[in-house]
Amino acid sequence: MNIASISMAMAQTNSLSQVGVAVLGNAMEANEIAGQGIVNMIDAAALERSVNPAVGSNFDMVV
Repeated sequence: MNIASISMAMAQTNSLSQVGVAVLGNAMEANEIAGQGIVNMIDAAALERSVNPAVGSNFDMVV
């Protein structure tokens, strides 16, 4: 067995693993921000519904 090649392969695997973890962390952060935006939109809709309860409760449809 060639110790140098094994060492280089392990170092490359470690580097790729660190990059993968960093990318996953960024994706999780982006999803958390998007989720917070959705929660804020739901809260805003609930506030509108409490102020004006008739909004969105009826609609006219012609076939």
